[in-house]
Amino acid sequence: MSDTILEISNLKKIYGRTEVLHGVSFSLKRGGIYGLVGPNGAGKTTIMKIIGGLVYATGGEVNCYNTDGEVVDIQKARRKMSFMIETPYLKKHATARENLEKQRLQKELPDKAVIDDVLNLVGLSDVDQRKPVRQYSLGMQQRLGIANALMCDPELLILDEPVNGLDPVGIHEVRELLLKMNREKGVTILISSHILSELAQLCTDYIFIGSGNILKMITAEELEINGRGCFEIGTNHNEKAYEWLKSRYGERVSLHENIIRIYDQIDDIAALSEELFGIGAVPVHLVQTESDLEKYYLEQVLGGDDSKELPAPNEEA
Repeated sequence: MSDTILEISNLKKIYGRTEVLHGVSFSLKRGGIYGLVGPNGAGKTTIMKIIGGLVYATGGEVNCYNTDGEVVDIQKARRKMSFMIETPYLKKHATARENLEKQRLQKELPDKAVIDDVLNLVGLSDVDQRKPVRQYSLGMQQRLGIANALMCDPELLILDEPVNGLDPVGIHEVRELLLKMNREKGVTILISSHILSELAQLCTDYIFIGSGNILKMITAEELEINGRGCFEIGTNHNEKAYEWLKSRYGERVSLHENIIRIYDQIDDIAALSEELFGIGAVPVHLVQTESDLEKYYLEQVLGGDDSKELPAPNEEA
């Protein structure tokens, strides 16, 4: 069986005189949950729209593969993909069931029972079926949008801010639903979210993007190792300490606002302190901190500059 389900190669997109994607390349392995992480305008939504055929790429390729590793025509492959990009596409004057029935007919799904199945999956089966969608809360509309995306039993599910507007209970329900689909049905998921702590509970892999460029790709296992925490060090001579520590730990060391951070396991703190003292950099601050996806994003991708914009919902590009 081929591991790759989708591959993007040198993808470019120009709107007018603005190039929003600069040769983006990455691939999705079958059965993974991929977090697409980046600030507003980074290109996340544009990538998703190109995959879905909602906009055309200026250059590059999007290839889909079957389980034998053979390239599948993109139009045919999209029949086994589902999308919820930006906001759910719903007829607000219609009921939930009417919206899903329209999707069932468009997807040429013969079994009407699929509507009850997906309503139950997203926790909307007990809602008054006569109520039009315009009377739904934002969270309920998000869940209905996900139900819409689940109608065709997709192999690849692409979701742009799927928990936007949900309360903590709704976020938990959506997370458990996505994990269930991934584990029990092997659905591959590409998801963007501004709630990085939520992605950290879902994803097997992360794709960091900024200004139309892929900045970094890392697996959840690598993140756990490289971003599991850090040692914060302050000395009376930080520049000297930073250069010395960088010679030992390389790119796992950063310096920001007079705090040196080491993203590595340090077994003997006392010995490290003595060595710093020996080079003339007396430690005055030494703390081990916990790490998370947001901190890793700030430190490793944005260079520790928390003045730069974090991922946020409803991006234009």
